[in-house]
Amino acid sequence: MGIPPFGMFSKVLIANRGEIAVRIAQTLREMGIGSVAVYSTPDSGALHVASADEAYPLEGESAGDTYLRGDKIIEIAVSHGVEAIHPGYGFLSENAEFAQACADAGLTFIGPTPEVIRQMGDKIVAKKVLADAGVPMLPGGSANDASGLKKHASRIGYPAIIKAAAGGGGRGMRIVKKAADLKQAIEAAQREAGAAFADSRVFIEKYIEKARHIEFQIFGDSHGNVVHMFERECSIQRRHQKIIEESPSPGLDPALRKRMGESAVLAAKTLGYSNAGTVEFMLDANGDHYFLEVNTRLQVEHPVTEMTLGQDLVRLQVCVANGAKLPFGQDDLQPRGHAIECRIYAEDARNGFTPSIGMIAHHAAPLGGHGVRVDSGISRGSLVTVHYDAMLAKLVVWAADRPAAVDSMKSALERYAVLGVTTNIEFLRAVVGHSAFAAGHLHTGFLDEHCSALAHSDEEPPPEALIAAAWALAKSQVDRSLGERVTQAVTSPWQEAGPWRSC
Repeated sequence: MGIPPFGMFSKVLIANRGEIAVRIAQTLREMGIGSVAVYSTPDSGALHVASADEAYPLEGESAGDTYLRGDKIIEIAVSHGVEAIHPGYGFLSENAEFAQACADAGLTFIGPTPEVIRQMGDKIVAKKVLADAGVPMLPGGSANDASGLKKHASRIGYPAIIKAAAGGGGRGMRIVKKAADLKQAIEAAQREAGAAFADSRVFIEKYIEKARHIEFQIFGDSHGNVVHMFERECSIQRRHQKIIEESPSPGLDPALRKRMGESAVLAAKTLGYSNAGTVEFMLDANGDHYFLEVNTRLQVEHPVTEMTLGQDLVRLQVCVANGAKLPFGQDDLQPRGHAIECRIYAEDARNGFTPSIGMIAHHAAPLGGHGVRVDSGISRGSLVTVHYDAMLAKLVVWAADRPAAVDSMKSALERYAVLGVTTNIEFLRAVVGHSAFAAGHLHTGFLDEHCSALAHSDEEPPPEALIAAAWALAKSQVDRSLGERVTQAVTSPWQEAGPWRSC
């Protein structure tokens, strides 16, 4: 590890796990900043622990007892000379109380201010604030009871969608196609929202069938500078959760891109936004866009933006949190080529995308090459448990244009295999290989329209992936055998290193 620039943080705690914690640690190391990992009991041998310079236990198994315990995390940070905390995504990343607690403890929260997080975390408040500023909104409304929501539904018409006021990840969301189904949908959404977010409030909006889900990466600093970093197409979703993202969107022309980018910047400036965030929109068949929400954090799919712009968004986050100005203006940002990301999940697509648990026998990712990137949180021996999200890794490709990027992703998926748990790799191959995907005819109902049958196909992993996995597994067993012989003869001081990790 090098020496951080004068005035930069010397040590940052990563309040997360999995691939995003590994990815953040990598950038911190490149910047010469010490990294501190925290881990639950099941994660004691996880890759993100080995990737950090120091690692400390959170004592517990569930997310509620570990990665969601802001008090424990702040105590570790203060006790070990940490200056800033990077929350990644999920867990505490959009928790305004945690961001405020960091500030109260003298720690820098690498993200937007607690006030902005709190404001945008309430979808009802967010829509009112940004609608007043002129950001385009879908017809809809909120109410304190079902009768009020019914009046909004009568006004906007069907289909409509019920959403959780404090929601995310597709929870607390129900599509309603006729008035007779409204009451049941409201009650179901309220129950799910209350269980997931301890907040059962919901609102209603007009539902756009076959809409595209387009998000714009925004970035601001504490000096009043705000830019958008162009769009990501996130329309391929299962259960309202993204599984494939790309940039640029095949559905945007330059004029529409400019209009949507201006809406994103307007939202950011209205909020006085600093650090990384995302403004999400729905895009209908007429080319009209409507605000969905602001995600006040780094997104899972940020690598596609990094690969088309040649920027490290985590590095930018750290620098801006440390008080630096953005090193570019809007006109300086010029995307190149096309990037696609596939999320690799431990789940059974043939059985309703149910999570798969177990131990990773081997992780045979495609070898890195021109335009191929794998952000992984697993290695051989990693445990996949019921306690956390089922995402294992992200496969990202870049090429000069979209057809070449699609071909590259097909090839990379054919060479990707995970042994020990069931994954969605074969399902992703089916989606990327579909003619409608190749044509760029994407919308949020894509999987229901085209690929539901493919989830139940009997297709097996391609021979290239199985051969690669078998070869890598055999090699690892030989290496392990040799390593055990060496270990018996030589005792390494690093075996007694405790929470410290070698640089």
